Amino acid sequence: MKTLFVALRATLVASLFLWLWSLAARAVRPWDAQLGHTPAWTRLPGVLLMLAGGAVALTCVVLFVARGRGTPAPFDPPRRFVATGLYRYTRNPMYLGAFTLLCGYGLYEQSPAVLLLACAGLVLAHLFVVWLEEPGLRTRFGPDYEAYLRTVPRWI
Repeated sequence: MKTLFVALRATLVASLFLWLWSLAARAVRPWDAQLGHTPAWTRLPGVLLMLAGGAVALTCVVLFVARGRGTPAPFDPPRRFVATGLYRYTRNPMYLGAFTLLCGYGLYEQSPAVLLLACAGLVLAHLFVVWLEEPGLRTRFGPDYEAYLRTVPRWI
């Protein structure tokens, strides 16, 4: 029952983040009038990137629930350190998945403004990771996290 409650919280948080990013994407679309549009052939790669990015982000949410007993939200983080699945290869696969999904949406919609938003989002994620997330994880998970930092790259 406890895992179900965590899963419901994680679903709510993930849905909220998706909704907020969709609002941001919609808000920047008017800039496409000045920026132009990407070619029509970008729609199919856009769909493929959305599917891949969504699968990565969803996999990370499931890992946070199943292994970490928490959600992606900073105010309701995993209680256990998660270093399995995609987290064995990069410390931030969820952010990379979200970036890929948003880039895919920008390509699908032929929107340079959404592609720029995705890049800005990745820069903000990097700053959040470096200034807030990693120091907090060092404090919460101590030596386990320090060893993880030495063996797994932050992004790629």
